[in-house]
Amino acid sequence: MTAATGEPTGTARASARPAWRLVLQAAAALAASMGIGRFAYTPILPLMHTQAGLSAQYGSALATVNYAGYLAGALLGIVLPAITRSVLALRTALVLVVVRLALMGATANHAAWLGLRLIAGVASALVFMIAVSAMLTGLRGSRQHLAGWGFGGVGAGIALSGIVVLAAGSWRVAWLASAGFALVLTVAAWPLRPGPHPVHQEARAQDGGPRRAHRWFAVLLASYSLEGVGYIIAGTFLVAAINENSPAWAGSGAWVLAGLAALPAAAGWARLSRRWTRPALLCAALLIQAAGIALPALVSGVAPALLSAVLFGATFLGVVSLALALGAQLRYPRAVALLTTGYGVGQILGPLVVTPLLPHGYHVALLVGAAIAAAAALAAAVLRIGLAAG
Repeated sequence: MTAATGEPTGTARASARPAWRLVLQAAAALAASMGIGRFAYTPILPLMHTQAGLSAQYGSALATVNYAGYLAGALLGIVLPAITRSVLALRTALVLVVVRLALMGATANHAAWLGLRLIAGVASALVFMIAVSAMLTGLRGSRQHLAGWGFGGVGAGIALSGIVVLAAGSWRVAWLASAGFALVLTVAAWPLRPGPHPVHQEARAQDGGPRRAHRWFAVLLASYSLEGVGYIIAGTFLVAAINENSPAWAGSGAWVLAGLAALPAAAGWARLSRRWTRPALLCAALLIQAAGIALPALVSGVAPALLSAVLFGATFLGVVSLALALGAQLRYPRAVALLTTGYGVGQILGPLVVTPLLPHGYHVALLVGAAIAAAAALAAAVLRIGLAAG
């Protein structure tokens, strides 16, 4: 800043611009790979039921294989850590996301859909790890808070996928339009370059700082893994559940609201953590999410459905950011890798748990998802009590 006016100097303004450019490139990558690449399936699923003859059970299988691919991609990043710093891997995965979206609309072969959803899971996991790594290693000091807006790219992609489905009206057109928007976002993300491998904060903390209660990491892992089960049930079937008792536009409209609510969520929860402890916020976010998931199953009507979507969107990215930050706070070795793996396993189990219930409608599945999210909140409450007691 200048001494006379307190305004940022030219150098400060110049350094802020590259930081925002990095955030926007990472957000574009996350919007393409996660918001559209993974979650466009949710609003398109009802159209595939009515227009492509997709059964509820096979729809659940398509969700499960995608989450299995995501877990495989996450494990690949653990086994081959250099891949999370590879520009070639990032660009290849982004291209695979776009091609896979287009092929989903180009074929009606159910077996082919399984393979395409598996590829989508692997590719989206790689983009997520590489883009987040690039963003977190590139933002230093006072600009680290901007990472929350980068995570908001997931919400922006979710909102865009909902708008596409509202405008398309056909499952084929919806997939092809999603591919088109993902291509535009891929072009925006193309210059993104991962930074050098950072020194692990976990290792630094163990070498130079006091040890925290490692025994509480298992409770955090249990809470986050349960969240993986509960959130993915809503993330997969919320639109279909809303469409059971609401006008056709309500499900996709709710998905747009979920994305818009998710856009500022990570940044908002990070700001709240300056005033309240992360375990308390994690518990609160999970309770709010559980209520949001259960709402359309308990109260019929468009308004409860839209409120449900807002509550879901406002919490699921917040839970991710809070849990990963808590893992680092507890200073447990390889905390982020373990938490991501537990979350990935939970995502695979979610559709499998509720598949036998789907013949009775999606509302029963939402109630199960809400109960599991509430169990995750209970584990977070135990964590809060345990850490407070020292």
